[in-house]
Amino acid sequence: MTAKYIALEGIEGAGKSTVAARLADLLREAGREVVTVREPGGTSAGERIRSVLLDQGPDLGHWTEALLFAASRAELAADVVGPALTSGAWVVTDRSVYSSLAYQGGGRRLGIGAVRALNELGLGDVWPDLVVLLRLDPSEGLERQEIPDRIGAEGLRFQARVATAFDDIAAREPDRFVVLDASAPLDLVVSRLWDTLEGQWSR
Repeated sequence: MTAKYIALEGIEGAGKSTVAARLADLLREAGREVVTVREPGGTSAGERIRSVLLDQGPDLGHWTEALLFAASRAELAADVVGPALTSGAWVVTDRSVYSSLAYQGGGRRLGIGAVRALNELGLGDVWPDLVVLLRLDPSEGLERQEIPDRIGAEGLRFQARVATAFDDIAAREPDRFVVLDASAPLDLVVSRLWDTLEGQWSR
């Protein structure tokens, strides 16, 4: 089977990091080489950009925020994700370009199409093959947060706009998205995801 690029997505508190780690472990147990990454970050430059984007500090303009996310992502695609896929490895990422579409395009109201076009410039064809959307009520997601970062602290109305944007994008790209109920127990979420992937691979 050719290499796959799988992105875990969702609002704050949906469990993306945990599910991404569990999925990577299952893929390795199945004999696949796996590279795990996170966004923003994953490269030396990307980690520095991450601190600017997520640490509590001075406010950023909405387009400044979108451009910084895109810059970090372009670096990650060029230095890590693209080469990993070319070598035959699988890539599992905690967030991807779809976070920018939902957060900056929808949440910040910059426009999903405009943010997509911005990111296409730096990504080319390094685009997730599969997006796993962990759907969760925004109020529950905020309750799950331990220490919110700058964007996670934006509040319920912002998170609700992001959740709506994710749902809209998933509806437009049904062949790329798997949507799971993130309010279910973690083991059940992971089991449902793995069953879905095995079903796709057996086609």
